[in-house]
Amino acid sequence: MKKHILAASFGLLSLAATSVYADIVVAIAGPMTGQYASAGDQIRKGAEMAIADINAKGGVLGQKLKLEVGDDACDPKQAVSVANTMVNKKITFMHGHWCSSSTIPASDVYNEAQIPMATVSTNPQVTERGLKNIFRIMGRDDQQGLVAGTFLAENFKGQKIAVVDDKSAYGKGLADEIAKAMEAKGVKPALRESITAGEKDYSGLVSKLKAAGVSVMAFGGYHTEVALILRQAQQAGLKLTVMGGDTMTNSELVTAAGPAADNVLFTFAPDPRKNAAAAGVVKKFRDAKVEPEGYVMYAYAAMQLFAEAATKAKSTKYADMEKALREGSFDTVIGKLSFDGKGDNKLPGFMVYQWKGGQYDYVKK
Repeated sequence: MKKHILAASFGLLSLAATSVYADIVVAIAGPMTGQYASAGDQIRKGAEMAIADINAKGGVLGQKLKLEVGDDACDPKQAVSVANTMVNKKITFMHGHWCSSSTIPASDVYNEAQIPMATVSTNPQVTERGLKNIFRIMGRDDQQGLVAGTFLAENFKGQKIAVVDDKSAYGKGLADEIAKAMEAKGVKPALRESITAGEKDYSGLVSKLKAAGVSVMAFGGYHTEVALILRQAQQAGLKLTVMGGDTMTNSELVTAAGPAADNVLFTFAPDPRKNAAAAGVVKKFRDAKVEPEGYVMYAYAAMQLFAEAATKAKSTKYADMEKALREGSFDTVIGKLSFDGKGDNKLPGFMVYQWKGGQYDYVKK
């Protein structure tokens, strides 16, 4: 009998030790497959590097981080399925999703399960629904739309500007904000059109642009469609300048559009690669043959945010994490993050960039 009691005691101790030292499971979700998979790849690379660095320094609260990856292919229904899967995997934190149309429904699932999340999705509705679990580490479309629309109105006076969107939550929201900002400056769009993302032929749109004498197109949507429109505009003899949003940061645009990519302007947050405090991390990525463009550094920052918040809270319990995230200030590779009551970040907003020779940088004033 004594032996059985001792064996049971050791078994309980073993289980206790296992639970104490179990990994903390964190997750990312976004388009890991499909036409926007390159954005998912950026997110994965950023998160993996951050987790490796955090674990090399001892992890979080003495425990190592383990990464789960969800693929929503930017499909809202798939995003909800991914979110439910992540809840079942008992994740502690989510960085995702990427497309606003995926983030909005998925965030309801995480909120109900009391899982804090960081996101780069820019549609205002991400943080306008009163959810307490969501923290946006990028700006909003009403902010970048104002910057883009004002820039167009002030720098392309006398030229005909079309505003086009891809019907997505992100694309239509951004295009509407750009048009609103242009009109506030007294510039009415010469054309307002919508396209369907994922199609192979936009010659109909190009014909409309050409017939209307349009030389500038403000576009709410993703880089894949812009590349195709630019190529088809070139074939039709239409020299087109494009103003896009934060999703134009992908070098796939250059691969697909060729030299015509030099005609793309876009809005994006201040380039984290220029942040002196992030120089070591930037070098580490480049040494690993990864250019930390677009969302790479944002995924890295999201994992830093989780680690710092958990450390400040001395806990990974939801109530403690939510309080720490809402009240704290966090040093990350994209700058100091802090959040307002809605979960929007207080970092400086958007800059205007231009692609040139396969690289993007701030527009020279």
